[in-house]
Amino acid sequence: MLRTGLFLMALGGLLWSTPALRAEGLKKGDKAPSFTVKDDTGADWKSSDHFGKKIVVIYFYPADMTGGCTKQACGFRDDMSALTDLGVEVVGVSGDTVENHQLFKKEKDLNFPLLADTEAVVATAFGVPYTPGAKSVTVEIGGEQKTLTRALTTKRWTFVVDADGNIAYKDEMVAAATDSKRIAEVVKSLKN
Repeated sequence: MLRTGLFLMALGGLLWSTPALRAEGLKKGDKAPSFTVKDDTGADWKSSDHFGKKIVVIYFYPADMTGGCTKQACGFRDDMSALTDLGVEVVGVSGDTVENHQLFKKEKDLNFPLLADTEAVVATAFGVPYTPGAKSVTVEIGGEQKTLTRALTTKRWTFVVDADGNIAYKDEMVAAATDSKRIAEVVKSLKN
């Protein structure tokens, strides 16, 4: 009986530490985490160069070139002028590779950085649930069929990091098509 109890305790600890099953994470008022990952140009994107300097919207999405993710990215693209006027920097994060992000940005004319979180560094830092394991999507880009393979799939969550580097807003139930408009309202309320 003791052996069974120890096994169940160990299993419970393992399940709790598995990011795909953990729904905890940062909450309003917490300090935004420090991390460095590659952006869509292949350069290092360091949170310390951005957090605490201006308002940063960091949104997690499952995959490049898929329905909801494309709507969300294009919403931020289309509302970028209004967000920039509010002093906001936007950055998207997924388990896609740098190369996938380059294709996505070019095809959809995106005007903000995308971070390649292929090892779940950023998702883990923010407590965003993700599912490990490669998945692919085949899409037409520039008249050619391309297969984009991502290392992992994150949940769709959006955070606002205020100018002091703290989490000012967190949305775990993001409506992809209207996320950018919701975030503009959130930022306006922070400034009042």
